[in-house]
Amino acid sequence: MHAETVPTLDLRELQHGMVGLSPEVGAEMAQAAAVCLEDQEHEPGTTVLTVRGDLAARYALDWTPVTEQMSRTWRDHAVATEQGAYAVAISVMRAAKGLAVTERSRRGTGFDFWLGLHDSLFVQNAARLEVSGIRRGDNAAVRRRLREKAGQLQQRTRVPKGYAVVVEFSRPLAHVEER
Repeated sequence: MHAETVPTLDLRELQHGMVGLSPEVGAEMAQAAAVCLEDQEHEPGTTVLTVRGDLAARYALDWTPVTEQMSRTWRDHAVATEQGAYAVAISVMRAAKGLAVTERSRRGTGFDFWLGLHDSLFVQNAARLEVSGIRRGDNAAVRRRLREKAGQLQQRTRVPKGYAVVVEFSRPLAHVEER
């Protein structure tokens, strides 16, 4: 029996940015994800992310190893978890659906980012992305958070489809629901 080969999601790719995500912010999100993953004793290059729900996949995760300075920068666990979840969710949507961030959503819209086809000559907002992160939680916590986030997406029925993504760092897991 041979080992399963899975594609790699390199969180460092976010440092190149996207139409609606500056390289600097992408790099910060990737750094936050690295801190969250290593806090849960995962190692770059050997950790496998399971994606489940309306998308199903497995990805080897890679990132820049965390330094003491990075740990000190991301000492606020809530902020690190939120920003790190953005990094994982954005990377998953790009790998699985070919979607990239076209712009950050305004506060009060019920979602975090607009997504569009990253290889399109004309960038259009094709979908909404609502993300939440959990540093360490069981399946019930993930399901609760997913219901909450998916409910936010349903409040806006006149806009294109959306994806709710809950990232749980201890396993790690990304649960995706399309609305």
